[in-house]
Amino acid sequence: MKKILIVDDHEVLRDGVKRIFDKQPGTVSFGEASTVQEALRLVREQDWDVVVLDISLGDRSGLEVLKEVRQIRPRLPVLILSMHSGEQFARRALKAGASGYITKDSPRAELVNAVNKVMSGGRYISPSVAENLIFDLEGGTDRPPHETLSDREFEVLRLIASGNTVSEIASILALSDSTISTYRGRILEKMGMKTNAELTHYAIQNKLVD
Repeated sequence: MKKILIVDDHEVLRDGVKRIFDKQPGTVSFGEASTVQEALRLVREQDWDVVVLDISLGDRSGLEVLKEVRQIRPRLPVLILSMHSGEQFARRALKAGASGYITKDSPRAELVNAVNKVMSGGRYISPSVAENLIFDLEGGTDRPPHETLSDREFEVLRLIASGNTVSEIASILALSDSTISTYRGRILEKMGMKTNAELTHYAIQNKLVD
């Protein structure tokens, strides 16, 4: 029997994933988590064959959750399920230890194939994402500014661009206001910008925020 843990803050999506696998041969049992805390608790307390993880959980980054899952259970396959087809998200997810990356607009059969492949020890990337990665590698152009950011800086950038204040970001990430201000300063310096408005405009243009 397959055991799949679905981590997404939208109940409709979790139900949709379950319906897809209910129609497949064999017995499948599911676990569901809508929050980071709930997901990590289930990973610690139960054995799973695969985790299907949204890259955005409310205001939290799935990349941070992925890293914690990898620390708790290093061999547990994690398939990132994302609305973002941009190569920057897939690259960061794979570097953080994801076994695969698939977009939410993928056909049902592709999701089944992706889950089965990572459960068997393989890797999977959505064709649309793979195409973007290949195009990016073959382009021979300079890396875009946001690629110079660390994962934490990238997360702070996205939160700033989503309209959160320094205090709100500090609360979301369980860090101090001064630490977030330091991250903001580093981001502005690396991006060659001066204001949050510039960061927000850049993030929207490059589809870094939902």
